[in-house]
Amino acid sequence: MDHQASEILQFWASNAPGSGAPECLMAGALQSLENKGFALEDYGQLLNEGLVSAKSRDIEKLLRIDMQLRVIMRNAKPDPDHPSQKTVRYHDWESFSSDVSWPDDIDVNLADLPDRLRAGWLGQLVGAAAGTALEGYSSDKIATSFGSVDRYLRVPNTYNDDITFELAFLEAYLDRGASITSSDIASNWVGMIPLGWSAEAVALDALRRGILPPDSGSLNNPFDEWIGAQMRGAICGMVVPGRPREAARLAWLDARISHAGNGILGEVFNAVLCAMAFGPRDLREVLVDCIELIPETTEYGMVVRHALNVCKSEENWRKAWKACDRRYRNYNWIHVYPNAAAQIIALWFGEDDFDRTLAILCGMGHDVDCNAAQMLCVIGLRRGSEVIADHWTEPLLAGDIITYMRRPKSLSFDSLVTRTLEATKV
Repeated sequence: MDHQASEILQFWASNAPGSGAPECLMAGALQSLENKGFALEDYGQLLNEGLVSAKSRDIEKLLRIDMQLRVIMRNAKPDPDHPSQKTVRYHDWESFSSDVSWPDDIDVNLADLPDRLRAGWLGQLVGAAAGTALEGYSSDKIATSFGSVDRYLRVPNTYNDDITFELAFLEAYLDRGASITSSDIASNWVGMIPLGWSAEAVALDALRRGILPPDSGSLNNPFDEWIGAQMRGAICGMVVPGRPREAARLAWLDARISHAGNGILGEVFNAVLCAMAFGPRDLREVLVDCIELIPETTEYGMVVRHALNVCKSEENWRKAWKACDRRYRNYNWIHVYPNAAAQIIALWFGEDDFDRTLAILCGMGHDVDCNAAQMLCVIGLRRGSEVIADHWTEPLLAGDIITYMRRPKSLSFDSLVTRTLEATKV
């Protein structure tokens, strides 16, 4: 099979590498434009014919259909009467930042910092490894098949995209510190990362053709409000512990490489959560404060507020998730909205407990590895490595962290923690 055939089939008929969940990115792309309030020509017949062609491996016909659907997407026009088009989408950091009442920075206990960063990375690695086997599946299917998840469902590994882009950011930040730019990070993407998925794949292709941020994130990118930026926000909070505004600024610079609008806000939200996780306050109070920082005029702001209100009104996470899952049923499982709601529910009902939070995140389904990696990082940063049981960490620390990057192909866990600690001093 030639390269173009493999590429088109990946877009039309792929499976999540960990769980095997089926995915059609073309269907997701069309759906995402409609979610944002764009009016598309009728594409139903073409999409169905494309799915049939993908199944039968009729590559010539599939390529023709793919082209026609991309023309439809390029010609899509925003519908001013659509609810999404009546919300605010910020196009630059300055406009967003000026609309936010930023909290004061937090004093961080430097003596505890190495262990808390260690625990943050452990949380990410455990969450990604535990969640990879479940991504793309529904809460009901997970409950029926596995019950409450208190163990790895397959042999765990570190080979995924959950920290790949964070490693590229970390190296750029170590080089440039606060003067870092989106282009600095993007340059590392191009050199260090051979491939991406959905929004990151679009951005990498654009960058290789000389299209720089923010255009690399917004130009012909129907996935710009999917979870890809939200899944890498933690590192931006880890390098500036206790500094929520700076964490948000760094997240904006990173997110705009591959995302726009509410997709950027997903990374900002997780970065702020992680920066504020170094403080001593109750986790629910921190969560509420982070939610209030996101303007309620944005759809992301509406999503996290709705999830919070549901948490306050429901008695357990299952009922809260059922309400949110129903509300966002017309969004792809990789979209930022249902996964943002899952994050809120997990932290609210997780009682600041690592195992309980992990079980909730795994029990909800959707993009589990991304959600679990980020939220378990929050718990780790708050409470240190002693709250993470050995049965989670020992399989992952038995050898080096293995990546699919050109560089580093592998690295020791201790070196990752050391470099992150160095970054806090840049």
